[in-house]
Amino acid sequence: MRKAGVVALVATLVGVAGSVVRAVEIPPAEGPGPTTTTDANGTQGNGVNGPDVSSGAVPAPRDVPYPGVIRLQVDATDIERHIFAVHESIPVEPGPLTLLYPQWLPGNHAPRGPIDSLVGLVINSSGRRVEWTRDPINIYAFRMDVPAGANRIEVEFQYTAPLLGGEGRTVMVTPEMLGLQWNTVVLYPAGYYAGRVVVAPELTLPQGWEFGTALDIESRHGGGISFKQTSLETLVDSPVFAGRYFRSIPLDASVRLDIVADTPASYASIRPEQLAAHRKLVQETYALFGARHFEHYDLLLALSDHFGDIGLEHHRSSENRRLPGYFFDWDRQAVGRAILPHELAHSWNGKFRIPAGLATPNFNVPMRNELLWVYEGLTSYLEGVLAARSGLWSAELTRQYWAYTAANMEHNRPGRAWRDVEDTTYQPIVTARRPLAWLSWERTEDYYPEGALIWLDVDTRIRELSNGRRSLDDFARAFFGGSDGSLGPVTYTFADVVSALHSVAAFDWETFLVQRLHSHGPDAPIDGLTRGGWKLAYTEVATEYLRGLEDQRKAADFMFSLGFDVSSREYGQLTEVLWGGPAYEAGLTAGTMLVAVNGREYRHERLYEAITTARNTHTPVELIVKNLDRYRIVRIPYFDGLKYPRLERVEKTEDRLSAIMKPRTKSEDR
Repeated sequence: MRKAGVVALVATLVGVAGSVVRAVEIPPAEGPGPTTTTDANGTQGNGVNGPDVSSGAVPAPRDVPYPGVIRLQVDATDIERHIFAVHESIPVEPGPLTLLYPQWLPGNHAPRGPIDSLVGLVINSSGRRVEWTRDPINIYAFRMDVPAGANRIEVEFQYTAPLLGGEGRTVMVTPEMLGLQWNTVVLYPAGYYAGRVVVAPELTLPQGWEFGTALDIESRHGGGISFKQTSLETLVDSPVFAGRYFRSIPLDASVRLDIVADTPASYASIRPEQLAAHRKLVQETYALFGARHFEHYDLLLALSDHFGDIGLEHHRSSENRRLPGYFFDWDRQAVGRAILPHELAHSWNGKFRIPAGLATPNFNVPMRNELLWVYEGLTSYLEGVLAARSGLWSAELTRQYWAYTAANMEHNRPGRAWRDVEDTTYQPIVTARRPLAWLSWERTEDYYPEGALIWLDVDTRIRELSNGRRSLDDFARAFFGGSDGSLGPVTYTFADVVSALHSVAAFDWETFLVQRLHSHGPDAPIDGLTRGGWKLAYTEVATEYLRGLEDQRKAADFMFSLGFDVSSREYGQLTEVLWGGPAYEAGLTAGTMLVAVNGREYRHERLYEAITTARNTHTPVELIVKNLDRYRIVRIPYFDGLKYPRLERVEKTEDRLSAIMKPRTKSEDR
């Protein structure tokens, strides 16, 4: 249950896929409020910071229309300084008013609204300044008194987009492109559902730039675009990718691939088979879910060395970034091609249907994340399935993906001993994706990969129970499908997931899932592989998937042998050390620099050789390392050689993995 004063959304579910959302407001709990004091002048304060500048709790959201239309104008032409200039004209009534800056962001699963980048806030009414005060407890809330006779306020501020990436900051502006997330450039009145606040948005882009977005256009004049009025909820869910070099490619009558790039070379020579795979992705996704919950959809894709890495889902679009060689260096960048299947699938899983705890009435009500193993874990499983079925991945690459995912959870997550996978659903709130000192022990957002393994387990179990007549496809179609044009959102609970699975294949799914969600290992949930006719094995040769992952992460992976990753960017620096592994036992930590290996200057290939030599001669690997200004020699007694995960076929078993990857549509379908 939510804390007092928070609006909870309760789903009244009709069948598996025809649910209706009903909002129930939970009244504030009775009891004493904040302690106040009174000074000699009779002024009340909070006993800590002097006079109490707040006027009570932030108004709870109500499911009633906000009176009038907010006019929002964003000038995004200052690309050199990464500054968006914002003007809002907000209809108001005289008296107390609280404006909110979005804090809890859909798809982020955490309170990451970049409040630190909102600057220059000035509010006027009829030419006179309206003073505002930030709430001392809720720093995302700005309080003011609207003067008598006023019916509108004019709000001016700037959003200073990140100049540099890192530490949770994503660069969304370069000289060639920009990404506009509307939540960064809007203040909205407290006390209303986001879906009941109407906004008329306008955007000014640099001359000559083109753009992609799910928003509908009202009119356009040069670099200025007026979009049709929409709800604040839809606006925040409809980002814009714009750029100097832009190309929009229809994948079918409803879906477009909108590309912005550093140079036209990134999209100038897209081969027919590459385009065919993306078109087949759309058809395979339709075949999987059965219904479409949008009139049109935009896959926004930035191909850039400088634009920040992003993959973020929305109902009618998604934000994606890959390197410039996504098309022209097709084979080397295979690993990155799973991002579009993942984000497209979210239109059904996460947007049309959403966990009840994430269906908050506006962007400043806290979310509950415990079902992210469905929202993200199932989508992570389906990304591999759809990548294989569409031809974005080969069957072999997909098996290598499953092998790495299973081995990573099985071998590189000793933290499972104290922290179950359901608890990792709170990780976006706990760390906001900041770097971790001991990732393998602390655990990160493992509901993605371990959740994917759980759903592979579910899929193969359904196929086993039904003798191949049913599969997870039947669950996806029933749970996320429904009828074309139904927009939702439709909420669900754990009980709804269990009930829907039982309708596909009778089984004790509640016990099955609870055991896996709360397991403390040491074994990861990899039964889906063996039930699928394959087993996890290790060889001395890295797979294509792992090599691609190393390129993507810019690191050499020795986690399955010595127990660390080595950066290829800051050459020789350890980026992760496995808790309890050989390097850990030798006292190494992330940040340590490898200076030499077996008496020779460090290079990746020399470490490969040293590990192989240690296996053949049974002599420790000797490293000279540097940490801060200290040098020392460490000897690691590891003799098992290079180890990389892959799958091996189990003889005389049914090959369910190949059945899972089999396309549902014909290649010529459009």
